[in-house]
Amino acid sequence: MALAAAMLVWHAMPSYAQSFTNTGPATITGPIGEPQSLAPPPAANLAAPGAGDVLRPPAPIPLPVAPLPETPPHVERPPVLPPVLPLPAPALAPAVPAGQVALYLSARFGRDMPPVPGGVVWRVFPDRPDPSGALRPIREDKTAAPTMLLPPGGYIVHASMGHAQTLKKVQLRAETVREVFDIPAGGIRIEGKVGDARIPTGQIHFDVFKGSQFEPGDKRPLIQNAATGEVMLVPEGTYHIISHYGDGNAVVRSDIRVQTARVTDVTVNHRAAVITLKLVASDGGEALANTQWSVLTPGGDVIKESIGAFPRVVLAEGEYRVIARNDGRSFQHEFAVVPGVDREIEVVAR
Repeated sequence: MALAAAMLVWHAMPSYAQSFTNTGPATITGPIGEPQSLAPPPAANLAAPGAGDVLRPPAPIPLPVAPLPETPPHVERPPVLPPVLPLPAPALAPAVPAGQVALYLSARFGRDMPPVPGGVVWRVFPDRPDPSGALRPIREDKTAAPTMLLPPGGYIVHASMGHAQTLKKVQLRAETVREVFDIPAGGIRIEGKVGDARIPTGQIHFDVFKGSQFEPGDKRPLIQNAATGEVMLVPEGTYHIISHYGDGNAVVRSDIRVQTARVTDVTVNHRAAVITLKLVASDGGEALANTQWSVLTPGGDVIKESIGAFPRVVLAEGEYRVIARNDGRSFQHEFAVVPGVDREIEVVAR
């Protein structure tokens, strides 16, 4: 056990203690201060001694001993850490004036959900209408967790986050009141594409409706003309989106599901193309100004009407007929739209 303990101590020593080396057998100092060799003594002469000979031990052989270094070798030391500073004392709550009660407000996305980091609009109303019968806000705040000082009494606190909102009736007496509001809201972010190409902002917009497109009921839009990349905050639930690419018939409808505390990214794929129209006197000629245009389906439904030399229209995939009117004459041409293939349609005035 003692040997094992010694070996453990040896292996636990710092590396610099193991770097000392000697060129010959080591020596130790005996109890009287004289060197004692650790090397084995030379073999004794075993031959029979002659007359008068006395068996004497051989003379000791001096052992070379490497001198100890004057200074210990370099030892890597851990860096000196800066002193640990005490944590700052927590901010003291503001003093509440006499005749006031502190109301602490905060919001979360729901029970066992994370807190809302920002974007909440808080409004405080009295719990009774004024003489005109209206409820008018007496406080408003846009911080994530405001503290309001109010006289004792009853209040209605309204918290809104985009199109998601909730309210709660609060009674203030003498003690501080803390209220946590659950706002089960999520976000919608939409973009449009044709194939792998992203439709530029300004050429596409979106309308958002509550519920599925297949459900009966009110079909008034909750959000109109939303832009690409805009994050819209709405209550958790099902919504349907109408995507308008250009001002023609490139319209796509889709249903989505919004979850609490998450942004739902939606990509709407359009099978459409940008078509430029021009009326020319001959193939490859200059466009004629003051031309009236009508774009129709094969069944005769009008898709787009415009006036100009180079009108542009976004059309969904399909077959079309265009009519150009100039100087009292009409000319028509049939063409097809291939998704993602933007091109120029030339109508020859003959």
